[in-house]
Amino acid sequence: MLRRQTRLRREFIYRKSIEDRERTIRDKKQKLKSAVDNNKMIDGTLRKQAIELDNATAWDDEGGEGTTSTQDDEYRWAGVSDPKLVLTTARDPSVRLKQFAKEMRLIFPNCKRINRGNYDLKQLIHACRANEVSDLVILSEHRGVPDGIIISHLPYGPTAYFTLLHTVMRHDVPEAQNSKVSEAFPHLIFQNLTSNLGKRVTNILKYLFPVPKSDSRRIITFYNNDDTISFRHHTYKKEGPSNELTEVGPRFEMKLFKIIQGTLENADSADVEWAHRPFMRTARKRKFLSEEDD
Repeated sequence: MLRRQTRLRREFIYRKSIEDRERTIRDKKQKLKSAVDNNKMIDGTLRKQAIELDNATAWDDEGGEGTTSTQDDEYRWAGVSDPKLVLTTARDPSVRLKQFAKEMRLIFPNCKRINRGNYDLKQLIHACRANEVSDLVILSEHRGVPDGIIISHLPYGPTAYFTLLHTVMRHDVPEAQNSKVSEAFPHLIFQNLTSNLGKRVTNILKYLFPVPKSDSRRIITFYNNDDTISFRHHTYKKEGPSNELTEVGPRFEMKLFKIIQGTLENADSADVEWAHRPFMRTARKRKFLSEEDD
């Protein structure tokens, strides 16, 4: 079984690498074609390959514009079958983390919370695969304060690591103390997640939830501001001519730390798709600070 899973994962990663290479070549062809059609200077990175790319473009069929994948991706069943989640915590969770896990279980429809106990990651992943679980969610803490969430998509990944900031439990939200948590499938709002990385994060988060019905009165919002995603959970009801919006909690901020192309049991050997390196991505911030000083 383990050899079969390893083989299937390698085949999947190989197909994805072929797709990435073809996507890169297609993007170069589009840039070259755009420069020629608009009578503009060819980009310096394409000049050495311009003749080769132009010859290859002549054999391309029309009608395939916008195609991004020739192989099924990780979320090929999204919208066809509802996601099936398992939520657990790090080992030896505090009372506060256990309470936070109970609240998070109510956030995700079709989610089952299990006690971590002495199970290691390999056992958890194996059990999830055997029961056709789509995503494994693990919560962590630091001195009783929830500070991390890991979302591992099964069977092959990706796995996203988020840091949690400013976590407010549901019973600490004034509006939520006298309200019940709706079990309806929520409508999702994603704001300011338009970059390629933002779209990747949107897919990872979006497909944790099933498709809602049109009359659902539950809303979950992911709002990105300066690479920090604010999570908010609301319900609304009709009050005369207007709608009354009520926050039911919990609330927290999420900061993406890393995305790997694999699941948790092979995190050490899996390729890193993206990692947060704050000391290598400071050009925009330095420019903003210099403008403020002026």
